[in-house]
Amino acid sequence: MKKIFTAIFILAYAGLMAQNTTATTESFMVEGSVKQSQTFSLQDLVGLPTLEIDSIVITNHLLERKSTLKNIKGVLLKDVLGKITIDQASPKLLSEYYIVCIAADNYKVVFSWNEIFNNETGRHVMIITEQGGKKVTSMENRIAVLSPTDEATGRRYVKGLQKIIIERVR
Repeated sequence: MKKIFTAIFILAYAGLMAQNTTATTESFMVEGSVKQSQTFSLQDLVGLPTLEIDSIVITNHLLERKSTLKNIKGVLLKDVLGKITIDQASPKLLSEYYIVCIAADNYKVVFSWNEIFNNETGRHVMIITEQGGKKVTSMENRIAVLSPTDEATGRRYVKGLQKIIIERVR
């Protein structure tokens, strides 16, 4: 009986660990209320201005420490999204738009247009291109988006970014 319990425990633990792995991605698509959908590869991020952070503690919704990322380099999300044209003639209406970053495992986080393009937060939200001395092509969690100024940094830490959808609030 003890052997059966141990075997079940090991299988259950392995199953839980498998659920926590995030698929790595090589590119992400930007679509939604845009003039033209566009796919960005890792190579497309090269040449954009780089932001550097020495280290940041990743915390959960209870502000409990989960991990620490060190020697982070990345490009600003707003620089990438600045290459996209939102399908809206009136700049006044851009305040009605939101940005959804979706991971390969379907984890989703939301930013408002104003948060990215009209707020201090937008000067920090980054797509990570290097971490701990590893280039993005060698990182397990590529492509990742991080909002380092959030209090609970893990809440909007998207690993395995697959898609960004830009939509208007209806």
